[in-house]
Amino acid sequence: MKTILLLRHAKSAWSDTRLSDHERPLNRRGERSARAIADHLAQNGPRPDLILCSTATRTRQTLAPLIKRLGAPAPPLSLEDDLYLASEGSLLARLQALADDVAIVLLIGHNDGIWQLAETLAARGPAASLAALREKYPTGTLAMLHVPVGTWAELAAGSGELLAFVRPRDLTRR
Repeated sequence: MKTILLLRHAKSAWSDTRLSDHERPLNRRGERSARAIADHLAQNGPRPDLILCSTATRTRQTLAPLIKRLGAPAPPLSLEDDLYLASEGSLLARLQALADDVAIVLLIGHNDGIWQLAETLAARGPAASLAALREKYPTGTLAMLHVPVGTWAELAAGSGELLAFVRPRDLTRR
């Protein structure tokens, strides 16, 4: 059994037109959302064996509060240029290439790739969570999937069960 945590970066700022898309930081709402998701994952979610993160500023800033909340030693982290705006197919191929001793992976990336990957993998799960996933994948949202495979190479469309679909707004209502 493998567990996949798919986290879309939190809300980013568009105010500085001099910055490239890759360098856009989080805005205040995004910073709050990143902290809320970090708290949620640290308290309720499984601890990742490996974190894969796009090199974009907004994804690294989404990751930062989680690293603090997880405490030392932090899970191994791979910042990867190829995850920046990666397609669903590229993300799936990256997961399929993981070492099989990794049981839980956290992937922090961008839409539309993250959303499409979650939809492609999630064949079953609570009806309300599946409906929310299919409707929209807001910034800062985390999907948690279990996939009953022995090796990452076996990961395929429809092989996952959506266990949770957590939006930042769901956490601030509590």
